[in-house]
Amino acid sequence: MSSRRLRGVLLISAFMLATAPALAPVALAADALTLTTPYPSVTVSPGTRVTFNLSVKTSTSARVDLSLTGVPSSWTAALHGGGFVVGAVQTSGTDATEVRLDVDVPAAATGTTRITVNAQGNGARVELPLDIKAQANVGGEVKVESDYETLRGASDQTFTFNLNVSNQKDEDLTYSATGQGPAGWTVDTKLTGSAQAASATVKAGGTSGVTVTVTPADNADANKYPITIATTVGTEQFTTDLNVEITGSYKLTLSTPSQTLSTHGTAGTATTQQFTITNTGTAPVTKVTMSATAPTNWKVDFSPTTTDTIAPNDVVTITATITPSGDAIAGDYEVPFSVKATEASANATVRFTVEASILGAIVGAALIVAAVGGLYWVFRRYGRR
Repeated sequence: MSSRRLRGVLLISAFMLATAPALAPVALAADALTLTTPYPSVTVSPGTRVTFNLSVKTSTSARVDLSLTGVPSSWTAALHGGGFVVGAVQTSGTDATEVRLDVDVPAAATGTTRITVNAQGNGARVELPLDIKAQANVGGEVKVESDYETLRGASDQTFTFNLNVSNQKDEDLTYSATGQGPAGWTVDTKLTGSAQAASATVKAGGTSGVTVTVTPADNADANKYPITIATTVGTEQFTTDLNVEITGSYKLTLSTPSQTLSTHGTAGTATTQQFTITNTGTAPVTKVTMSATAPTNWKVDFSPTTTDTIAPNDVVTITATITPSGDAIAGDYEVPFSVKATEASANATVRFTVEASILGAIVGAALIVAAVGGLYWVFRRYGRR
């Protein structure tokens, strides 16, 4: 080997020996402290909480101080460990120490926000940037929808709405519902499959329901009435505005001008009886007719046969002509009468007394006299023998 080449080898060897102590601390510092998380960039819905699981590891046992930078003033962020909010951890030098970072993203958040976790200990300092993007409904959304917005009918009806609760999030949610209506009205809410329960669960990616039953106040005036249903699903509340349109109440009463439901007549002879039909509801009734269920061979006619309409609180008088059959036996008969409109109906029963005719009474009396006279003659003629 030439002297020049020998001198080169010696110079290189001397340089490596001189720089080796300086290189060793650099390598040590690179492994002295690590701070990692599996998912440093996430997208979440505004108004939700996002959690990062952090791992802190050092080459030797050491205290590591932790801090956060870049947290907006309207956001909330905190480091948790062992059931406490923490600002530092103690590492073992072998296993990683786990820390949880919870970040509450406000409902008004938009765009991407970077929060940096700073760690310092064991002679080293590291930073872990975390990106949080706020995007509406990114984690799935909850919807509450009704099958109908408005139902229409009379005040003596019961109205039923069905709400569908759709949970498109990746977790099961508890839900409940309450209803509010006008004064004097009853609004009941029943959860699907849990009629007596105050709350139930809607599965992740599933649906459930609420049955809303609305009972109007007695004789509620014709109008449109608002019904409000508040449904709470998880931490979200949904308001569903419904309406019940009352067309008026439909109610009839059937009686007589004297309020006496009895009359009388003779067999085969027509007897007239007046009836009063009163509209006690809050809406007009239409196409009003009367009918009767009379004994066999009896005849009942009405005048007028049809009344086109009866306004609320109005009274209409109908005349019934009742003709018992010619062979009807004297006595009391019950004759059911009914009134029917397109919207309502009513019933009343009249006691009809069939009286014996004058001719029949005379004939009967004559027969009795004849019978008595005959007996008298027989005893008179043959009684002494």
